[in-house]
Amino acid sequence: MSEKATIRDHLEHFLKRNRMTINRFSEISGVNSGTLSGTLKGNRPIGLNQLDRITAGIGMPEGELYELYIHEYLVDSTLDWRRLRPFLYRCAELGHITHMETAVNYVMDNLSYVPLLFELAEQLHSEGKMEACKPLYRCVAESEKLQHSERLALCQYRLFSIGLSNDQVNNLTLATRFELFVERLDEQYQFDALNELINVYASLRRWDKVKEFADQLQIKAFIQYDAKKTLREVETRTKKKIVYYALYSYLALAEVSYQHGKYKETLQYVSKYADYSWIKEPTEEEKMVILQFQDWSEGNNYYFRLLSGETELIPDYLTYISDRKKEIFPALCAIVTAANRYNVNIDDVLEQYQSHLDYEEQSSRFGKMSKQYTNDQYGILLAGLGTYYLRNNHYDRGVAYIRQGMEFAIENMNKDGLLDCLGLFDDLQYVVTGLGVKPSAEMLIQKIQRLYSPER
Repeated sequence: MSEKATIRDHLEHFLKRNRMTINRFSEISGVNSGTLSGTLKGNRPIGLNQLDRITAGIGMPEGELYELYIHEYLVDSTLDWRRLRPFLYRCAELGHITHMETAVNYVMDNLSYVPLLFELAEQLHSEGKMEACKPLYRCVAESEKLQHSERLALCQYRLFSIGLSNDQVNNLTLATRFELFVERLDEQYQFDALNELINVYASLRRWDKVKEFADQLQIKAFIQYDAKKTLREVETRTKKKIVYYALYSYLALAEVSYQHGKYKETLQYVSKYADYSWIKEPTEEEKMVILQFQDWSEGNNYYFRLLSGETELIPDYLTYISDRKKEIFPALCAIVTAANRYNVNIDDVLEQYQSHLDYEEQSSRFGKMSKQYTNDQYGILLAGLGTYYLRNNHYDRGVAYIRQGMEFAIENMNKDGLLDCLGLFDDLQYVVTGLGVKPSAEMLIQKIQRLYSPER
């Protein structure tokens, strides 16, 4: 069969090869014999449902003839939304994203299709078909790039949220591109958008950006909370209650203050997200928010005081997390960092919590925590464990954690994580472990160079 074969050619070839009549194929496929006859003669357009039945009757994989359908019935004929929409939706169901991209590229210059494509993209997004709605959002965004519309801003927000992954280089690109559109979003979307930007920039350790967007989130949240008349209306479109965003801004600012070495200010922010006196007559959902932030405040009070040098708190911190599984991971991160910073022996702690040193997604009362931030913190933990064991002359174990940390950082394209581990190689120069450490390190560095090569 020629590469330029048409849908008609495929059908005709199948009938001849199997010596089958149109009427017999009609029985097999469920397509009217008159429609089949018209298709073979080339004088009747074929619908998508009929194409799917013909494809199944021929014995070809579902969607196999879609590329031909695009050129024969969507592009080369008069384009019709009544034909294009079912095609795009069916491709979304089957995961044929490439065919969707091909089809929408043909309508990008026709502005009358923009609102229709946007409406379909929003439907697919609401149905959880995230990869399928991306080409539609991209098409709308490209078509409206010279406009200052809320629709353009929402497309950029969707592309940012959907595009986030383990690849930190990709995440930085997405965040940098999207942040310009935050203020153009309808107000009800701004809260979640700022929340997500804070989490992404925290995972990238861009603390100036975390502060910028945490300040914005705080101002908007308190203004909205005071605007009682519109509060409930806005909350129907946000993922969480407005009080959550207000308190979360304090949590983010506490981390920023800690990263800048302002420990007193850090603890002041920690106490602020435990204070709910300004929340008048909280609803049941708001009470759940309050409880979560009180838990976080109590845990982070130990966390930041330990990191600032109060190592005598370690036993109390361990007691605190003993019946709070969700607090174990951040506690171990803090304890390992403090042990390295203040030369504390934590062998017993690491032995007790050995099973918790494997990667695990973090969650709270509101669902999963930011995966990007968790990944970065886990990378820091691995580098910290490597440091701890090397300094305590457990070379084999230290090298193993450094290697694991580097591989994890490479997997996540995390430059900061790579630097954390590479900085430990000076400690390895004169260490002979018998495990082939030097070749392994060289291989990892070569892999890093390939990953971050300008030619990549």
